[in-house]
Amino acid sequence: MKAQIIDRLTRYVKIDTQSDPNSESTPSTEKQWDLLRLLESELQTLGLSTDIDEYGYLFATLESNVDYDVPTIGFLAHVDTSPDFNATGVNPQIIENYDGQALQLGKTNRVLNPSVFPELNHLIGHTLMVTDGTSLLGADDKAGVVEIMEGIKYLIEHPEIKHGRIRIGFTPDEEIGRGPHKFDIERFNADFAYTMDGSQFGELQFESFNAAEATVTCHGVNVHPGSAKNAMVNAISLGQQFNSLLPPKEVPERTEGYEGFYHLMKFEGNVEKATLQYIIRDHDKKEFDLRKKRLMEIRDDINTHYEGYPVKVDVHDQYYNMAEKIKPLHHIIDIPKRVFAKLDITPNTEPIRGGTDGSQLSFMGLPTPNIFTGCGNFHGPFEYASIDVMEKAVQVVVGIAEEVAKKESN
Repeated sequence: MKAQIIDRLTRYVKIDTQSDPNSESTPSTEKQWDLLRLLESELQTLGLSTDIDEYGYLFATLESNVDYDVPTIGFLAHVDTSPDFNATGVNPQIIENYDGQALQLGKTNRVLNPSVFPELNHLIGHTLMVTDGTSLLGADDKAGVVEIMEGIKYLIEHPEIKHGRIRIGFTPDEEIGRGPHKFDIERFNADFAYTMDGSQFGELQFESFNAAEATVTCHGVNVHPGSAKNAMVNAISLGQQFNSLLPPKEVPERTEGYEGFYHLMKFEGNVEKATLQYIIRDHDKKEFDLRKKRLMEIRDDINTHYEGYPVKVDVHDQYYNMAEKIKPLHHIIDIPKRVFAKLDITPNTEPIRGGTDGSQLSFMGLPTPNIFTGCGNFHGPFEYASIDVMEKAVQVVVGIAEEVAKKESN
């Protein structure tokens, strides 16, 4: 199976499917259709019925092979790749039997080093796919697409494995936070689903951040510096002041586990106008609300010293902690845990410190935990995929389908 995984992943990552946060269309880029159309064709070749809408949501069905009622389950992955780094000309490299040493990435000066990325120490002996240092890999989430395709193909080739009705969903624009925005829950028609969109081996995630985005706009007064005393208001300085009033330790690079943060993603402008873009994250709903409130308090504190209220803050919620919708449904987590146990996989149920379509889908009515893909260092040139762990993820897809079809499980 490893050769099949390598072949499929290589083909998919070479297709540029980068999404665009500045686009208002869905999908946000036309090039996402290139992979969607290929997947549609490959699913049909496998004998599956498919349906794809005008927004690029590709659904397919593997019908049940049992004569009793079984819940309909879904497997989901997104086709787009991150807009944060070059995704053109992806040239994947295969490393056989990884020896644990630093890897030179192509002809660049970039090095994939276990002293910087210690998770590589767990992959000694594995077959890895890495970049050539000039682009991201796109394993987020083309690895998940591969694992679903290979899992479904395996079930078709082994009809002795009993399973219920399975829905497959490949979606656009997850990387820009819009993955579920036009996802038709009724059309998908599953009782629950799993996103194959995690990272390290063993991840089984059903807790996520509460998430918001904030734009802070600072309006200045630009006059000649020679006569600026008591007249100039420097918007850049206002932005610096705003950011300095946030807790300095509550940033991504200083937090872990259940700790929340403020993340300044962009700061641009001039004396007359400056804009700061933040994302706000916290697993605890009360703390999440307090974080948003703190932005307003900082705004008000600065504005009391100036005329015209020069600092504006706009906050928009993005998604909420999916644990609220999933934890009451124990069986959705118990099913993959039983599969993990059979495959000798220790489940890692630490909360997701990132976004997943499952967060939004769970609140839309489709409970959707997240499962590992075997990849890491997403969104940049140090991205990698362990083909060995991907093979395990395929077995998890097959195992969940089989487990759900057991009469004693229902």
